[in-house]
Amino acid sequence: MLQRIQTIWTLLAVLAAVFLFITGQDVDVFGNIPVIDIGCIALVLAGALSIFSFKNRKRQIVLNTFSIIINVLLIGVLAYWLLNLSGGIQIPEKGIEPIFPLIAVICLLIANVMIRRDERLVKSVDRLR
Repeated sequence: MLQRIQTIWTLLAVLAAVFLFITGQDVDVFGNIPVIDIGCIALVLAGALSIFSFKNRKRQIVLNTFSIIINVLLIGVLAYWLLNLSGGIQIPEKGIEPIFPLIAVICLLIANVMIRRDERLVKSVDRLR
């Protein structure tokens, strides 16, 4: 069902990926490959698939874990990009892009906790029948 709390947390993670895509600068880490754009598109697709596979909680956990891994890789890419910019790291000058994957990781971790709690509830109800 789309009104579950894990759906809200997953939707917040998808919104963080969309904001990263919108506010993201041209991060050229590996030549001309748009790493941030590809990562954001993968995150939005995985998040949408996770939201709409609400009947299969195991798939939701796998997709959210996949999204967490992509977000951690994006954090690493953005940290590498920030460290290699001239002038050091001063967040107001360089942008807030590294914050969005961190927010998404936190939201996805909370969503996974809620999915596991839902799974335990369903199993306990099945035992009572």
